Amino acid sequence: MNKTAWSTPEMDELKEKYGCEILVERAKKEQLNSTQFPSDSYIIEYKIEEETFHDLSRGTKSTLFDMYYDKFKSELKSIEYGRGNIKPSLWQYKKPKEKKKRR
Repeated sequence: MNKTAWSTPEMDELKEKYGCEILVERAKKEQLNSTQFPSDSYIIEYKIEEETFHDLSRGTKSTLFDMYYDKFKSELKSIEYGRGNIKPSLWQYKKPKEKKKRR
């Protein structure tokens, strides 16, 4: 069985098509309970061939539903709030480089 449910081209167009982002695909329990993710992340539960998987994704609940329903249809089981507590605007924030001062 594939290690990923989403192909590379699908992953590339998710943000443009749905405005969503998959942070962790097929997340482990420790990742789902981690607070080191943005507070606007959701835990999505779905089944593939009788095996249950969880993703940690960002987006609005309705767009996440659309995205996962389009992919998995009735195998989408639940969408719940994630446990992250990082402010979304600070998620993966990179400090700008300091400009050189002219003398």
